[in-house]
Amino acid sequence: MKVVLVSAVALVDADGRVLLARRPEGKTMAGLWEFPGGKVEAGETPEVALIRELQEELGVDTWQSCLAPLTFASHAYDDFHLLMPLFICRKWQGIPQPREGQELKWVRAKDLRQYPMPPADIPLIPVLQDWL
Repeated sequence: MKVVLVSAVALVDADGRVLLARRPEGKTMAGLWEFPGGKVEAGETPEVALIRELQEELGVDTWQSCLAPLTFASHAYDDFHLLMPLFICRKWQGIPQPREGQELKWVRAKDLRQYPMPPADIPLIPVLQDWL
């Protein structure tokens, strides 16, 4: 089974809320909420991939020194196995804007379970809730 490495981030604002992005129509798992991020391309580290994805998807800039590894997801989907490190980030430049048709929402940690998520993201919630 193919292993896919995806890097994700919990952007945490000054009020302790986490940014979720809703997958747009036409993408797999459309309509589900997830932590921003994306596939790690050949030659990239998970941190470099996140910095690139945040720029492409949300129009914000951050730095490797502002990405703190928190936990990871390891989940078997039907046709691939997902390995997804989750980083925490509290410092970035710019205001997150939906650049790829996704919907964005700032959510309190205690309310994360109210948003339907891909199966791989769900086990990350209690870790985030403990940390926040």
